[in-house]
Amino acid sequence: MTAARHGYAPGDEPVATTDATTPDPRGETAGAGVGRPGGRHAAPAGISTDSITEAAGMSTGSITEGSDADGPDADGPDAPGEAAPVARTLLGPAEIRDLAEMLGVNPTKKLGQNFVIDGNTVRRIVKVAAITSADTVVEVGPGLGSLTLGLLETGASVVAVEIDERLAEQLPLTVELMHAGAPLTVIRADALKITEIPDAPTRLVANLPYNVSVPVLLHLLEHFASIRAGVVMVQAEVGERLAAPPGSKVYGSPSVKAAWYGQFRTAGKVSRQVFWPVPNVDSILIAFERRAAPLESEQLRLATFALVDGAFQQRRKMLRQSLSTVLGDPTTASAILTEAGIDPTERGEQLTVDNFLAIARAWRAR
Repeated sequence: MTAARHGYAPGDEPVATTDATTPDPRGETAGAGVGRPGGRHAAPAGISTDSITEAAGMSTGSITEGSDADGPDADGPDAPGEAAPVARTLLGPAEIRDLAEMLGVNPTKKLGQNFVIDGNTVRRIVKVAAITSADTVVEVGPGLGSLTLGLLETGASVVAVEIDERLAEQLPLTVELMHAGAPLTVIRADALKITEIPDAPTRLVANLPYNVSVPVLLHLLEHFASIRAGVVMVQAEVGERLAAPPGSKVYGSPSVKAAWYGQFRTAGKVSRQVFWPVPNVDSILIAFERRAAPLESEQLRLATFALVDGAFQQRRKMLRQSLSTVLGDPTTASAILTEAGIDPTERGEQLTVDNFLAIARAWRAR
């Protein structure tokens, strides 16, 4: 039996944008490789907390755009001449640019680097995710920490998985400066390779790297059954596929595989203007809730995903033909489909995840 793959079946990938590299609002390009776990408060060599404060413009007496901080009214009747310093909770555009400059991160469209610079967008994501202080949230690709700070505002614990060493080392320093003592754990690793996290995460909230968003999402759902719900920001076209119902034009392999784990829905578009630099693709929020119990065994999941891959590799062909490679030949495929109660002349785009599971059961029963 052909092993099932996460992500897209060949021929089912989203249409490429005009740029050679798909922009990634997370703030990094995707890559492979696993490094050592990042310490909570370990400073990168040559960078002190004072230099962070200075470079990021984080003086205690000023508030910049995007910080969403409300301070006392200096003009009020009880103001003693000067307003008291106001603590910040989120990064604004100026801080993000200064941090990027300090770390030598030069975001460009060519490299697909785009940072979220809008505090309202951060809080919108957190609100949609319905996070509570009892949650442990896993965030993939925190970048400079825009979303991380918003997550920590809720009182939840955050486990941030970051592949870039510079960003992984800087994040605890930024968080300690703005949310001293906040429950943050940073793991420097490739999200596609992690299989263990210190605390069992209950929610996934992330600005996923666009070129690997579906594989990362499915990998985490496969390996961390404790994740019960979440919100991810992805390229709009990809997100619409994840939430698409059977029979729709964008329904495909990601739609079926996501449905194996739970219910996915769109939760609103995200303006290009909330990123720096501005990307040339639209973004969307996708919210999900996991099934109360697994749909079936791991063995049947693998068989189902293999069938899904086969069906969408040749999505315009009838199932008896598109599944012939997986099931042996057109005659055998037709027989198994019939046993599963599926018309062999149907196409993959018309089947639900339960239909694919029925075929997998008939296949495994032989």
